[in-house]
Amino acid sequence: MNRKRSRAIQIALITSLALLLVAALAPTLSTAQQKKTQDAVPQPTPPGKQDGRPAGEVEVINTDLVTLTVTVTDQYGRYVSGLQQNAFKVFDDKEEQEITYFSDDDAPVSVGIVFDLSGSMSGDKISRARQALSRFIETSHNSDEYFLIGFNNRAQLLMERTRDGDAVLNKLTFVQTKGQTALYDACYLGVEKVQRGAHPKRAIILISDGQDNDSRYTFSEVRKLLKESDVVLYGIGILGGNDPGSNEGMLGQSILDELSSVSGGKAFFPNSAAEMDEIFERIALELRHQYSIGYKPKNFANDGKWHKLKVKVTPPRGLPRLFVRNRDGYYAVIKPR
Repeated sequence: MNRKRSRAIQIALITSLALLLVAALAPTLSTAQQKKTQDAVPQPTPPGKQDGRPAGEVEVINTDLVTLTVTVTDQYGRYVSGLQQNAFKVFDDKEEQEITYFSDDDAPVSVGIVFDLSGSMSGDKISRARQALSRFIETSHNSDEYFLIGFNNRAQLLMERTRDGDAVLNKLTFVQTKGQTALYDACYLGVEKVQRGAHPKRAIILISDGQDNDSRYTFSEVRKLLKESDVVLYGIGILGGNDPGSNEGMLGQSILDELSSVSGGKAFFPNSAAEMDEIFERIALELRHQYSIGYKPKNFANDGKWHKLKVKVTPPRGLPRLFVRNRDGYYAVIKPR
């Protein structure tokens, strides 16, 4: 009788241990079963992730489409809008091309504001330039995006892309002017940032009072970058009373002239605060009255060679001669898009 009782106690203990072991393993078994079920059933693709690409990654498609931003003015410098595609002719190395894309929409722009904060911009120069810049922002498209880059001994990004023009102006309220002038470095950084902007139309407003004296990049490197890009540069020379006629002042003007013209832009050298306000407003209006033209070159060869561009406009009957401004050409390299 005692042996049977002992046997019953052993069975009870083994059963209890088995139950405890099952309870302990239950979460693990449940997780394994869930994973097995998930592996068996296709899961939905998370938003922003398709075909195995990480979220936010853009598919890269190579294209040989050449795009141009074209400004048309009359003999008085007034912008001419409303022209049709058939009024334009594009010549690539003197060979006429078929225009495959044309737009004269008032489209937003990605704008890089490159502001000189060197010691020579102290006093009323920076305050005058900031005040005039407010006119540019007031006249610009509501959806324009801005990048703010300041430079003295080095170039630095003061504000990443934003559509808040007031925030840009406020940022310039608290900056201090000091040091040398790394103008070329700032231009280089500005082009790189604007090329990553959200809008196809891209421009740089370069505000400075003199030539470079502290950059790693050279004038030739920045000039080449502008020739390769589709970024239009506008130079604003903030010159003091003794600057314009001096050797340094003349050199600074020639640098701004060349960098602007090679990109299809223009350089300005205001003599008064009123003239500066007018120039900034004029640039904003120009950006809103430009034409966008695209074509695929005949017999395109991806050989990296420079191609000279020329755009001609035939004015509608009754209009006087019109003037065209655009970048000089392009290097024949297929770019990702």
